[in-house]
Amino acid sequence: MNRRDFLKVTAVPLFISAQNAFSMQNLNLLNPILDLEKIDIFEELPDEQNEKRDIYQDVFLESNYIKVLSSIRNKLKKIQSHVGYGNFNLISFDEIIKLADYISSIGSFSKEELDFFEYIFYYDPSIHGFYGQRISKNLTDKIDKNDVIKVSGTGHYLFKGHSHETYNRMLSDIGQSMVLTSGIRSIVKQSKLFLDKLANCEGNMSEASKSLAPPAYTYHTIADFDVGKKGFGYANFTPRFALTQEFIKMRSLKYIDMRYTINNRDGVRYEPWHVKVI
Repeated sequence: MNRRDFLKVTAVPLFISAQNAFSMQNLNLLNPILDLEKIDIFEELPDEQNEKRDIYQDVFLESNYIKVLSSIRNKLKKIQSHVGYGNFNLISFDEIIKLADYISSIGSFSKEELDFFEYIFYYDPSIHGFYGQRISKNLTDKIDKNDVIKVSGTGHYLFKGHSHETYNRMLSDIGQSMVLTSGIRSIVKQSKLFLDKLANCEGNMSEASKSLAPPAYTYHTIADFDVGKKGFGYANFTPRFALTQEFIKMRSLKYIDMRYTINNRDGVRYEPWHVKVI
């Protein structure tokens, strides 16, 4: 099966009508990469708008794909170590392919790994409850390094112009206790974060996408960034950040917004640290 054929067979209908229910057997035939036997099916009730309802709760990666997930993560970790954490934020798909081919300690990506990489980028995550907007169209999209600026003391980059100006304005209004915790993320960087989360969630794609957007769906590739409180550590990525003075001051600013509010329509957890650049 070539890489494009692989992608064609991985689409599963998200919605199902009461009149045209699929059998579990038919669903398994439609999507070999997902373990549909672990999906909880609940009784369907008429909806006032279209009489259709989401039939899935948690969707899991099939167990036989855990091995390829592990091998990809291992190679991405080696590549990040080779190029450096900051540079890895900007690295493109084509660049990691060349590096893997060139550096024997990393090793070339196999066809199965490339197929999986494409699947994770091109699939429709609404099959497991993520409804965000697709931001990146092509796996090989690149970030122009002439358009970015490195933020001193953070290891992160922001886009020149509006994003960088917004961050500096926030720093002036909130104070030096605020810090950039995540800026630009290339498709490869977001892929690594998502695959790491997927592994930590034991293949639960529904759970993984609640805290990390799939690779093609992150706003970090075009404008948004994360901020935190200096010295607050991992708590900056928890609801505890909403209790800090830094966040309270953020909410008074009229030139930014919060991307992922409580019960947002994208299906993402509450992220008070994620700045929506407007």
